[in-house]
Amino acid sequence: MRKGLIMENELIRRIKEQQNGKKYTILTMGCQLNENDSEKIAGMIEEIGYNMTKKIGEADLIVINTCCVRENAEERVFGKLGELKKIKEQNGTIIAIGGCMMQEEVMRNKIKKSYPFVDIIFGTHTIHRFQKDLYQAIVEKQKIQDILDINGEIHEGLPIKRKHSKQASVTIMYGCNNFCSYCIVPYVRGRERSRKPENIINEVERLAKEGYVEVTLLGQNVNSYKGRENYGFAELLRDINKIKGIERIRFVSPHPKDFTDNVIQAIKEGEHICKLIHLPLQSGSSKILKEMNRNYTKEQYIELVEKMKNQIPNVTFSTDIIVGFPGETEEDFEDTLDIVKKVNFEQIYMFIYSRRSGTKADKMDNQIPEDIKHKRFELLKSLFEKKIPENNLKYVGSIQRVLVEGISKNNSKMYTGRTESNKVVNFEGKEEYVGKIVDLKIIAEHTWYLEGKLKDN
Repeated sequence: MRKGLIMENELIRRIKEQQNGKKYTILTMGCQLNENDSEKIAGMIEEIGYNMTKKIGEADLIVINTCCVRENAEERVFGKLGELKKIKEQNGTIIAIGGCMMQEEVMRNKIKKSYPFVDIIFGTHTIHRFQKDLYQAIVEKQKIQDILDINGEIHEGLPIKRKHSKQASVTIMYGCNNFCSYCIVPYVRGRERSRKPENIINEVERLAKEGYVEVTLLGQNVNSYKGRENYGFAELLRDINKIKGIERIRFVSPHPKDFTDNVIQAIKEGEHICKLIHLPLQSGSSKILKEMNRNYTKEQYIELVEKMKNQIPNVTFSTDIIVGFPGETEEDFEDTLDIVKKVNFEQIYMFIYSRRSGTKADKMDNQIPEDIKHKRFELLKSLFEKKIPENNLKYVGSIQRVLVEGISKNNSKMYTGRTESNKVVNFEGKEEYVGKIVDLKIIAEHTWYLEGKLKDN
């Protein structure tokens, strides 16, 4: 029995009797950590008898798992709640909303005032209590607010309903200690807490036995993981690399300041550790990086990239970039473009700076006008997209190991998968290849995908 989770008593038996066979759906907004949280929520819901549906109008229970990193995420939530009001009025659907946004008092108050039909409000530290919250909302007809403003404990053994059968995410740590001046995460996710190495390794071993071939290790600052004394992220990578059946190991999101030589060496030596490294840049300007509280300079970032290129064969990079941070001048923005040209990123996740109440950056006087932000965003996007064909050409003629994900969304006659460097590859294949890693020869490049054929064809 999992301590404090499933109550083997009349309460849970009653809710299971009442709700068995009913339908639920979860709407997830935000990062991969949110996705992983939603998988755990789904596991708890199905444990008490619900079945998942993709048709929101027929759901007896609707859960929204929110993000608060950017303003448009909040707008999406409020827009969706407007739709759900009609569904609740028609069907009596239970509405629950949780996640990062609910850790902010101003957002909780807005939900209670403007959307009083919401039945359950829960936070990032109370997911493990969702079954109890649901019982109180359904059986006892209570309006539930289940929030902890302190750092939450790590709760092991939560049931989980995974979205994929061959690829899985594994959270190795929670929270963040960095306090980047633009980021609300440390305030809603709390300080860094690392899971015990044996719990992580046991989870990955179970995944391997269940047939999973790829795992992604998750953390707000994943490479600052500290399992115990003298056991950090490098040691964890090495141990997971030894697990039979796991063919690919990815991780997000790391911080440049925590890429020690030991971690770099572990990536180099790890046969199954993907050589695509997500290395968040945020800005190419040392001045802006200092204002962001990122704890590295433009020169240190480039030096780290060059070190990895020299030590890790075939290494590639993806990154995050924020455009329009307060005080960003044209010269600062040019520094960002300069790094994009030098590093030649495989992927760039681009964001227009969004003010977040409660952060240091929100209080800065020198906010950038929206039109300038958008202009710079388009310039960055244009630069990156111009480099894609050149970058893709290096794959043509090569043999790539591709994890096959299924039929292509854009061409029902083709199958699709991803290379170790996360490039999409479409090819003519068979259903039997799905979930397996196959060798494909890349025969052509297209802007957003590569074209391959089976090596033996």
